[in-house]
Amino acid sequence: MPTKPADRTRPTYFPQLAAERPDIALCRASASVARAAEAHAGEHGLGVGQHLVLKMLTTVGPCSQQSLSEELRIDRSVMVSVCDDLEKAGYVRRERNPHDRRSYAVTVTDAGRHRLDEAEASVPAFLDGTFTNLDPEERDQLTALLGKLLGIDG
Repeated sequence: MPTKPADRTRPTYFPQLAAERPDIALCRASASVARAAEAHAGEHGLGVGQHLVLKMLTTVGPCSQQSLSEELRIDRSVMVSVCDDLEKAGYVRRERNPHDRRSYAVTVTDAGRHRLDEAEASVPAFLDGTFTNLDPEERDQLTALLGKLLGIDG
């Protein structure tokens, strides 16, 4: 008896799964955006974690590595490496924390501020490309919904 050739079309189960399980859809979307962000960062020579550290230090001032780790939600062991790399590049310096002599404060340098400015210049185009399927209103809604999920007052 002749057999039917195997169906070589792409399965279409994921759209159904994503509609039924927003947690799975969000995880997949997050992973996709994270890969795109890392690729973009790699093209511009400043890792995502490094960019975030420079941005936070520029915004809020000197911080301990522990504060950076907690606020940016970057594992402590990864944060040590991020700060080491930034320090080697001359973008940050570690100084004794004036409020707690047992710890160090990480401070952005002028070179770090300049490097951040360069990196920030490419972010709008990256976001436009990454979220091209969303119009500006939908992007604002997504931002608000993510903030709500994360418990961030907006």
